[in-house]
Amino acid sequence: MGSAFDPNVTTTEEPAIVDSPPLSNLTQEELKRIAGYKAVEFVESGMVIGLGTGSTAKYAVARISELLREGKLKDIIGIPTSTTTHQQAVSLGIPLSDLDSHPVVDLSIDGADEVDPALNLVKGRGGSLLREKMIEGASKKFVVIVDESKLVKYIGGSGLAVPVEVVPFCCDFTRGKLEELFKGAGCKAKLRMKMGSNGGDAAPAVTDNGNYVVDLYLERDIGDLEAASKEILRFPGVVEHGMFLGMATTLIVAGKFGVTVKDRFG
Repeated sequence: MGSAFDPNVTTTEEPAIVDSPPLSNLTQEELKRIAGYKAVEFVESGMVIGLGTGSTAKYAVARISELLREGKLKDIIGIPTSTTTHQQAVSLGIPLSDLDSHPVVDLSIDGADEVDPALNLVKGRGGSLLREKMIEGASKKFVVIVDESKLVKYIGGSGLAVPVEVVPFCCDFTRGKLEELFKGAGCKAKLRMKMGSNGGDAAPAVTDNGNYVVDLYLERDIGDLEAASKEILRFPGVVEHGMFLGMATTLIVAGKFGVTVKDRFG
């Protein structure tokens, strides 16, 4: 592997190595923290910030709070992408608002479940894909933070879920339609389940918006992502999908060769 951008992934340009000391002795959790802290370097006082959800984004949220307490950042307004992030931000004293009051977001920072060579993403394995897409889609700049395990050759290439948020009504009907749509890619579509409290019977996992999630597991590349997006969204039971296409402006990757930053626009 020649750089932190090369787990069998090709790119059209060499990523800029901005911090090159070897990180090979660090755990995956420590790499996530490094990526999260690096992203906060893009934050400036007076900004409206989209606060991401997940195991990597939580470090960026914590860092913003730390800099606010130290007086190094001022007049920050956060817009959380999930109830979980809302609770974290409140506990850390970050002032919060929403898109109704601030329809233009200066910067969003969030993790991703997969990143392909063109900076297309899979997000939503934590179930927050709709709010994430609304807030990050309203952002002037969207910084994505990952460790190198999230880099893939194509969307779905990890073999893990590509989430689709669906309405509960006749959700198995919608699940079947989605599976049929991508049968050429060996798709298996499964309704996401969650174990009940105290080991009770499993029930459908419910998003912050009261919907369900169908997870698509792909054996092969689905090809034209924009076309796939349109096909998914044409089903009336679909609310949104977890492919974030052409949205990321900057990617920060922490890996054993250092921290790399890639900008979509050079």
